[in-house]
Amino acid sequence: MTYRQRKAIRIAGWVFLSIFLLGCVGAGIAYSKRESLLQTALERAIRKAKRDYNLDVRIGSAKFTGLSSLAFTDISVVPEKRDSLARIKRVELAVRFWPLLAGKVGLSGMTLENGLIQVIKRDSLTNIDFLLRRKRDSTETDSPNESRRHTDLSNVAENLIDNILSKIPEDLNISNLEFRGMDNKDTISLLTQTATIKDEAVLSTLKLNGNQAIWHVTGTADPADREYDLALYAEGRGGRPKPLELSYIQKRFNLKLQADTVRAQLRDVDRAGDEFRLEGVGSVRNLRINHPAIARTDVLVPQASMNANLFVGEDYVGVDSSSVVRLGEVSARPFIKYQLKPIKIYDVQLHTDLLDAQALFNSFPQGLFESLEGMQVAGKLKYDASFHLDTSLPDSVQFNSGLTPEGFRVLKMGRTDFAAINHPFIYTPYEKGKPVRDIMIGPENPDYTPLNQISPDLRNALLTSEDYNFFTHKGFNEKAFRVSIATNFKEKSFKRGASTISMQLVKNAFLNRNKTLSRKVEEILIVWLIENEHIVPKSRMYEVYLNIIEWGRNIYGIGEAARYYFGKRPADLNLGESIFLAFVVPRPKRALDWFLPDGSLQARNVRGYFRLIGKIMARRGLTAPDSGAFGFYDVRLREGLRRQIAPVDSLFQSDSLMTEPVDGIDEDNDEGTGIGNFFRRLFKGKKSDEKNTTDEVPSVQPDRRPADRPDVLPNEPVATDTVKTRKQLRQERRERKRREKEAQKELENNNP
Repeated sequence: MTYRQRKAIRIAGWVFLSIFLLGCVGAGIAYSKRESLLQTALERAIRKAKRDYNLDVRIGSAKFTGLSSLAFTDISVVPEKRDSLARIKRVELAVRFWPLLAGKVGLSGMTLENGLIQVIKRDSLTNIDFLLRRKRDSTETDSPNESRRHTDLSNVAENLIDNILSKIPEDLNISNLEFRGMDNKDTISLLTQTATIKDEAVLSTLKLNGNQAIWHVTGTADPADREYDLALYAEGRGGRPKPLELSYIQKRFNLKLQADTVRAQLRDVDRAGDEFRLEGVGSVRNLRINHPAIARTDVLVPQASMNANLFVGEDYVGVDSSSVVRLGEVSARPFIKYQLKPIKIYDVQLHTDLLDAQALFNSFPQGLFESLEGMQVAGKLKYDASFHLDTSLPDSVQFNSGLTPEGFRVLKMGRTDFAAINHPFIYTPYEKGKPVRDIMIGPENPDYTPLNQISPDLRNALLTSEDYNFFTHKGFNEKAFRVSIATNFKEKSFKRGASTISMQLVKNAFLNRNKTLSRKVEEILIVWLIENEHIVPKSRMYEVYLNIIEWGRNIYGIGEAARYYFGKRPADLNLGESIFLAFVVPRPKRALDWFLPDGSLQARNVRGYFRLIGKIMARRGLTAPDSGAFGFYDVRLREGLRRQIAPVDSLFQSDSLMTEPVDGIDEDNDEGTGIGNFFRRLFKGKKSDEKNTTDEVPSVQPDRRPADRPDVLPNEPVATDTVKTRKQLRQERRERKRREKEAQKELENNNP
């Protein structure tokens, strides 16, 4: 070693020694004045809480109990003119040294005794309003540049998770800390009797609403490595297990929610480039759910879990495709991505490998699909689904869903035998949850009509109106699903369904009339089974459909309908009568409202429907071309019914057609996929304002245009005591042209 090197080392050593001594001197000075520094910092924090949040913060005493530990007593936080937010008798905190060097506060220990944290709502006011007000104010005052900086979701998520995890100490000892929530009617209380973290072991006892229930949290926690494995369960009584349950949820939302054990694991928190990532596992055992919108009975999920890999980018959040969802004996891989900016885009995918078919059926939650319970199958199944919606281009929505079989076959039917409709059977229609009457669907019923004895015009008109490719699809029309999604998204409400004739048949023949999510999914599964396994031939499905659907008040099946309206057999129906019967299928109880007292049909809107359906049938070679109205003028109501028709004046003066709810085969608003659905939507009327009604009004209303006002749109109410301005008339003309263009475009899409 040269002289210069030795000299450089000596100089460096003296420099480091000097820095060390200066640090020691500074630390000594700080240590000697740390109490006054602490008081100064607390006073500054109290003033800031008062200034920025209108919080009255009081601390009885604060002092150091060690080199990096602090003790506080008699802490209270009270928002201005609100109920107390927090009261803590004593808390002692120990701070980690190394995070302090990076400017972060991390707790290495905490002891807390006798605390209360409460959220109270009185009418529209709460004691946490200051948080919401602060959030609104900060949003309004941020400059555009600051707003752009603050909207990086990955940074927001990282800071939030980091702040939460850094406040979990390695040594924790809590006793008698109560969390309470109160509103005008209810109070919920969760008292932490004890909660400890010692040598990574977690133990706690929680008391819900006094002695209503005792919960425990157990597991492991490693705050230094950010790894947690926690389980929540309830303490049983008398040797019997007790489920986790919050009666408040059932009372407030009519939702029964119970579970034996809920478990959560946090495995990794990291940042990868521009994304913040979080990996964890959540699982539940014996989850029981009951809600009128889900199913009519308790739904039991014995075992479900999810290995979730979450990611957050600058303007998007999602679930990575490496995640796995497990339900019973089967698993699937989900992918979810929600992009917020510059436009909102939704991406959802779900894929499985080849699954044992019986394992899949065994994994269905108990009580969810009643008709499938006990079904025995063989072979394998694979499911794939994808959905993409760009909210700026809703008509370009992508949706694909398919269940691919491999050697799949049904060995034994479950609770319901779907092949039963291949033979004569009893059909019982329901009205408002009550059975109407039993109808024999078979030769014993004189009104039952085999398919080959039904007028071809009727068969073709109804297919054109409801489901034009019924005999070629396998139960579903994905194009109709995509159009339905786009339409409902643009309207911001459910305006269009996508039910095929297969789905309508299954809904009426096999399922209860409860409007639940489980029933809709069960309907789809049954349709897939019937169509893919050829359990019921297409011709038989259509025959049964025509013999059970409602065509009027207490009029079921084409045999009853043909005799009731026209005094004919189904084989003798002409083209006009067939198109009319297809027209009233979605709104059968209003069928007589479309007739005039002499038995003829009202002309304008109904005649337009005849021409529309007739032209499509003619284009497909199903009827002869007609320059007129395709049998519209040949329709005459049976004389015995004409006395039930209201006089013309009262018919056009009454608003009952505009407001009275009706019932029909599509009580779920499933309007079919054919051109009839399009035409009905084009002239959709208002919905009922009456209580306890959910069905739509007739979709085509009597033409209410005065003879001297040809510019008024059909079904548009005309004010008789006002005069419209030129601007209003221009707006009406533009709206009419817009609707005509949309109708023509949809007509071309639906009927290539």
